[in-house]
Amino acid sequence: MAKYTFEEKLSAVRQYLDGVESFASIGRSIGTSESVIMNWVKQYQYHGAEGLFIKTYTNYSTQFKLNVLNYMNDNGTSSNTTAVIFKISSPSMIRKRRILYEKGGVDALKPKKKERTLMKKDDKREAKKQAPTGNSIEALKAAVKQLRMENEYPKKVEHLSSKQGKITKQDKAKVVYELRNDFSVKALIKLADIPRSTYYYWIRTFNRPDKDAELKTLVESIYHEHKGRYGYRRINDELENQGHKVNHKKVQRLMKELGLKSIVRMKKYRSYKGKVGKAAPNILDRNFKAEKPNEKWVTDITEFKLFGEKLYLSTILDLFNGEIITYTIGSRPTYSLVSEMLEESFQRLSANDELIIHSDQGWHYQMSQYRHALKEQGITQSMSRKGNCYDNAMIENFFGIMKSEFLYLNEFESIEHFKKELEEYMYYYNNKRIKSKLKGKSPIQYRTLAQQAA
Repeated sequence: MAKYTFEEKLSAVRQYLDGVESFASIGRSIGTSESVIMNWVKQYQYHGAEGLFIKTYTNYSTQFKLNVLNYMNDNGTSSNTTAVIFKISSPSMIRKRRILYEKGGVDALKPKKKERTLMKKDDKREAKKQAPTGNSIEALKAAVKQLRMENEYPKKVEHLSSKQGKITKQDKAKVVYELRNDFSVKALIKLADIPRSTYYYWIRTFNRPDKDAELKTLVESIYHEHKGRYGYRRINDELENQGHKVNHKKVQRLMKELGLKSIVRMKKYRSYKGKVGKAAPNILDRNFKAEKPNEKWVTDITEFKLFGEKLYLSTILDLFNGEIITYTIGSRPTYSLVSEMLEESFQRLSANDELIIHSDQGWHYQMSQYRHALKEQGITQSMSRKGNCYDNAMIENFFGIMKSEFLYLNEFESIEHFKKELEEYMYYYNNKRIKSKLKGKSPIQYRTLAQQAA
């Protein structure tokens, strides 16, 4: 059977535990049998990662062999399970010993005496160099140290594996380097299964100054300043705003090395209750591009759950620059939530603006009061098609960003504290949070530059 490294065994075990493949398919892919993979999984489940470091031993004592067989008989375990429990590499070895025991008793388990052979001079010299054997204190100390090393190394390797998913030779060299003061480098290199030259190549690089140290500090600073809300694209844009020209792939790699990752998106509240008024046609028709401010607005309501209560946020967003025009928040999704928002937003309009305001078919936007308010301002109403969330994707995208960057990222002391923090986030979103599609500018920065150029 081929010899497999610790990393190969660990990878096979994880494939099975993740439900990716069966014992048989994993065995075929790496050239071994289904039973071998099954045994690795059991070893991992019973002993953890160090269970995959089981070695083949030939010097088991008679008492140990007897204990193994007695355990099988008392507990009714199979040879495979017993091998896992006692860290014996081959279950077939247990089956052979059971047959010997049944035929010849305890004497059959005793090791046979080997005939004395003459040693060559070179062999004698090599034997002198080897570590002490037998039950001497030195031999016991050496055995304990070996076990400690075999325990420490897989723990560190597994930590790296769970963090980044793949173990490289550089990672192995790093673990060996970390453990070099506690154990023999030669033994660690052998355990890590890497060439000696590879290890020394990497430790030379460890001692060199990190040429990306300053850039890593900047990336980390931007990431934490924005509370984990930025991915590598927006961090790259912010670096360019600060005068640092860096390839976005390098920023992505550095973020991976630093363990920095942007946060995820969540779902939104639905306000559709059927036909309660008059629906408007879909004039916007997913044309989310606006040539100037106050040309196309989108609006919707989303829901929060805090302190056992529900809060509803009504927002208007300008498609020109993604700016939040205004918002209102209340404990109930009443029509006043929308009407007060509209009154505030109308103050942004001038006589020359020809505005389309788009929403879904929520009951607020079907009401005659809402339609009348838009008509008085000369605003064209547009609505998404029934049950089609993509027609109002821009405002839903904003709600997803806001919830993941703000709601799920913070802890609030009270409803009032939440409202205060929300106000600060809205200011941050409009004034500081940059967007790639706005050429690395915030919404208000982009609008200001566009108005200056006009």
